[in-house]
Amino acid sequence: MSMIFFACVVRVRDGLPLSASTDFYHTQDFLECRRRLKSLGLRLAQYPGRGSAEGRDFSIHFSSSGDVACMAICSHQCPAAMAFCFLETLWWEFTASYDTTCIGLACRPYAFLEFDSIIQKIKWHFNYVSSSQMKNSLEKIQEELQFQPPVVLTLEDTDVANGMMNGHTPMHLEPGNCEAPNFRMEPVTALGILSLILNIMCAALNLIRGVHLAEHSLQVAHEEIGNILAFLIPFVACIFQCYLYLFYSPARTVKVVLMLLFICLGNMYLHGLRNLWQILFHIGVAFLSSYQILTRQLQEKQSDYGV
Repeated sequence: MSMIFFACVVRVRDGLPLSASTDFYHTQDFLECRRRLKSLGLRLAQYPGRGSAEGRDFSIHFSSSGDVACMAICSHQCPAAMAFCFLETLWWEFTASYDTTCIGLACRPYAFLEFDSIIQKIKWHFNYVSSSQMKNSLEKIQEELQFQPPVVLTLEDTDVANGMMNGHTPMHLEPGNCEAPNFRMEPVTALGILSLILNIMCAALNLIRGVHLAEHSLQVAHEEIGNILAFLIPFVACIFQCYLYLFYSPARTVKVVLMLLFICLGNMYLHGLRNLWQILFHIGVAFLSSYQILTRQLQEKQSDYGV
């Protein structure tokens, strides 16, 4: 008797389906479970590595590690250890077939990665090979589940999660059962890349001058300490500007203004060690980077994919 009905591989950060089995059942319960699996797939980044969504006739099990998660629809009678053993085997096979670059570059619209035949083979093995032949693997997974139980949801929870993503329903999770939200930024632009390069160059110049000055600080008057800080503080500010451009951070505007202020004040303090054109170059790069950070917005997740 089949206990594993459907399986798919998704990208954790955005729920993008990478491959799926071609199994299809026309029962209403199964179709409803497939719909809820899609909703849950969009939220995998906020859950621990293993979890289950329990329903009346079917259950959804998921297992994620790194960039890839495997999900399965199983019968309610399927033991959790067998489901997670299946998902772990599927994960190892998929990550052995495709590297992180291939996974990271996948985007809509695209064709599924060729993996259905392997999914079918593994699914057949777990559905029709006796449990005694998989005893060692099942015992290992069972011990892991006892040591670190998977998060348990209901299928209704997946709709609540989907509603929260669309701004309709707040979702309350227990502390420690989820990770921080995974925000996606808009694509990096050519001007943004230029600002990053210039910012890294300014940071390198500040670091080199600051370290060179610090090497002689013991033999020089204490006034040099101010010059050293005027080089090193803008160095840190430039690096942090690069971070703010590449990754989302709360209170972004306040941080951008502070970094810009540190860079401007540091360069003004260095008047004499740097000529006017050098100071204007550093401040100009800081303004360009600040503008690029503030204009790069969060990207909305797409939910209309078909697994």
